[in-house]
Parts: sequence; structure tokens; C-alpha cells
Amino acid sequence: MKKRIAVVILNWNGAEMMRRFLPSVVEYSRDEATVVVADNASTDGSLAMLATDFPSVEVLRLDRNYGFAEGYNRALAELDAEYFLLLNSDVEVTPGWLTPLLDYMDSHPDVAACQPKLLSEARRDHFEYAGAAGGYLDRYGYPFCRGRVLDRVERDRGQYDTPARIFWATGAALMVRRQDWRAVGGLDGRFFAHMEEVDFCWRLRARGRQIVCLPASRVYHVGGGTLSKENPRKTFLNFRNNLLMLYKNLPDDELRPVMRVRAVLDYVALVKFLLTGHTGDARAVLRARREFEKLRPSFEANRRQNLALAAEPNIPERLRGSVLWAYYVLRRTTFDRLMPHR
Repeated sequence: MKKRIAVVILNWNGAEMMRRFLPSVVEYSRDEATVVVADNASTDGSLAMLATDFPSVEVLRLDRNYGFAEGYNRALAELDAEYFLLLNSDVEVTPGWLTPLLDYMDSHPDVAACQPKLLSEARRDHFEYAGAAGGYLDRYGYPFCRGRVLDRVERDRGQYDTPARIFWATGAALMVRRQDWRAVGGLDGRFFAHMEEVDFCWRLRARGRQIVCLPASRVYHVGGGTLSKENPRKTFLNFRNNLLMLYKNLPDDELRPVMRVRAVLDYVALVKFLLTGHTGDARAVLRARREFEKLRPSFEANRRQNLALAAEPNIPERLRGSVLWAYYVLRRTTFDRLMPHR
């Protein structure tokens, strides 16, 4: 019988991670989902390992490394499940993790996507940086989460155990309806990696679709498996893609003022990197801004389309002020102090 969920793991040279974490995915998903590995032309023996150790897992072979965004676009174009669940290879799932997600999506047709509670695999009583208990965004494009504001990650004390409407769901464990995925065109493949799920969710929210975190579902994430936090390549992609995301999605009345402030904040970040000896990251910020200016004209049509289809320009899960100001000046360093009514 055809299963309603396709759990899709995008892999690039992640044989060791899959060997470690795929057993939990297979064991705790097989009753409700088809488990699929989409391989971005790995060279580390991933395919041979899958054939030997995980013969029940379906494998989609891509002809080269398309990155996170376009890799998923190409893989999901070949699948027709009712729900897609994008799952990182460094995620350990738990018994019954899919049931709360499926039940909620079935009973809430206005919800396009959801995520489980994301906890740290290394510090299992703490949230994990990449998504925690659901993502939000400030006025200037800085993402934060229930359970993680900037670099401060909270201990999970059950403080965010209620379902919540969020701005973005983490790409580490993102469940989405097939029809919504295709309606907004999937991820933006030009991003390659980083910020693509925030951009994707912004398009969904602007068109009136809802996104939620369902903490009754719990998974554990290693994080940083492809690029470490200090990698200048990651800095470049984060800054460039964040600027492209803002350009694609900001309403007309916000675009210029937000971009002016962002320019100042980016150069402050550049100076901070220089003063702390991170010259590679400083160069990455400068290169990201230059690349953004170069690419911006090619995103104009996407911007026009997004604004034309927007039904909810003032998204309530977007902080109207600056998370940097709230964190460093007002000392609101936890989510419940930053957005107490969410």
C-alpha cells in the first residue's frame, strides 16, 4: 500500500552520519512513511553502504551535487506522496515522531508545513540551534527561534511544549504538503544552501498559509554536519542568501529602509570579524554583499511575483523591531522575553 509520507534525506558524502542515524529513521518511520535517500553524487561509498545495510530504503541518484535547495527540488519532483518530510542525515528520530505531525496536518488544512521540536544530540536537554521549537524573523532578516536567540540556546524545561504558529520551520526536519511545496515552487535552488527554508516559508506565510511547530514530536540533531559555524563559505552563503531573501519578499514600503539598515549592520559585522581575527569571515561578508548586488536584477521577477501573490504582508510571526537591539541593549536574551505573547 502506498504510504502518505515520504521522508527524504538529502545526502552528500554522509555515509557515516547515515550509518549512525538512519537506523532510527527506518525503525520509527516505516509504518507511516517511505524512507528515501536522495544522493547528490556522493564519492564516499554512500550508495554501496545503503545497498548493503539499508536495502529497504529507496535511493534516488542525482547526477551531481546540486546543493541542499536544488537537490531537494529535483528529488521531490520524482515523488508523489501527500506529504514530504525533508530530514537531515544527522537527525535521530524517536518512537512515534511522525504521528503528531500527520494528525495535526490532517486536521488543519490551513497549515502548509510543520516541524518537530529540535533538540541537541550532544546536549539532549537543550534545544538545537538550527530550529529549536520553531523559527521567527526580525525586521532586518535575522532569524531566531523559540529556544534559541542569536547564539544563546536554552535548556528544554518544557517551556515551549505547546503547538505554536511560527514564521519558518527548520530544514533539518520540515514536513510540507506536496501541493503547497509545488504551489510556491519549492526551495530556491540559486541559494544552494542556507536560508532557503526561511525564504520558502516566507513565501508560504505571505500567501496566507500557516506553519507550526509541534513539540509532541521530538528529534535530536547534530548540526553543522556540512559546514561548521566558523567556515567562511557558510558566512558567505548566510549573508548573501539573507539579502536575496529580503529583496525577494519585503513589501515595497519596507525594502529601502530595511536594506539601508542592513548595510550598516553587515559592515559592523565585517569590522567585528576583523577585530576578532576572523579575516576569512570578514572577506566573506564583503563578497556576499558584492554578489548580492550582482544577482539582484535576476531576482526582480521573483520579487514581483511574490508581492503580487501576497495575501498577508504583515506576518504576525515576524518581529517588527530588531532582535540585535532587543538582545544586546534591552537584554531580552530568551524567546519568552523577546516575544512574550507568542
